[in-house]
Amino acid sequence: MILDWPDTLPRPERNSWSAEPQDGRRRRQGDAGPPGFARRFSSVATMVTLSLLLDRGQKAVFDLFYRDDCAWGSRLFRMPDPTTHGWPLYTTEGVPLLDGEGQPILMAKIWLCSWGDKVPVETLKGGEFRKTFSLVVMP
Repeated sequence: MILDWPDTLPRPERNSWSAEPQDGRRRRQGDAGPPGFARRFSSVATMVTLSLLLDRGQKAVFDLFYRDDCAWGSRLFRMPDPTTHGWPLYTTEGVPLLDGEGQPILMAKIWLCSWGDKVPVETLKGGEFRKTFSLVVMP
């Protein structure tokens, strides 16, 4: 069974966000000349580092999800892509596309994730908790 990211948790903070594709190349070095590259595998994962700013209730939800549901980060889960999911779709002129009832059409994209090398680290910011961690987004 694949778990779903708790929908009560906020979007990640912008200032801590980074995403980097896994290097899917194999380097070939000859006796002379520049190095060459070939594909190592057919698809690559994306390594994402992010942080969440949580109140006490959201911290409890996150901790239970990581510890109990994901068995300390050893299980896969689905998570809405924070850079795409739920954002309005725009025309080339920058105007939101609307449905027949005048509501904006929202984009949808769900990731399949595993927990990355960096397990969740907790720091305090005022009365809130910052959880910083890494994910591996499967291709």
